[in-house]
Amino acid sequence: MFEKVLIANRGEIALRVARACRELGIRTVAVYSTADRDSAVVRLADEAVCIGPPESRLSYRNAAAIIEAARSTGAQAVHPGYGFLSEDPDFAEICAENGIVFIGPRPEVMAVLGDKARARAVMAGAGLPLLPGSPHTLATVAEAAAVAEDLGYPVMLKVAAGGGGRGMAVV
Repeated sequence: MFEKVLIANRGEIALRVARACRELGIRTVAVYSTADRDSAVVRLADEAVCIGPPESRLSYRNAAAIIEAARSTGAQAVHPGYGFLSEDPDFAEICAENGIVFIGPRPEVMAVLGDKARARAVMAGAGLPLLPGSPHTLATVAEAAAVAEDLGYPVMLKVAAGGGGRGMAVV
């Protein structure tokens, strides 16, 4: 069990992680941008560290600032919440290189799941049930139309590398 966890996110998810840690007797560190200095998680956490300006790329996605906050506060682990760094295998590796536990999937798992076609192939190989769809990426509109015709409309197109609902379209 950890003594102290840094929460590398904001809003409702950060608050939920902080509450769960409190129930488990784990001290928390909230990181925040200058725009979030008065947020509920900052008030609830045992410690809080400002990691930058409001733009997420300069604060909540700034791996160096988050690692420095973890190191300076003695946090043994980082909980990324969702979004931001939660699906970034490079960040998980950076945590490991700095002796900090990343609470989430291993970097190699994130790398596989980041490519939807590859993830589908891994799940199929493991015998998991899959929604009907193409077993591989589709290179042309004609190929996509043929698969859609076989499946029946409506279908959903999904880019192989998109995440968070980006790159999806109902046809």
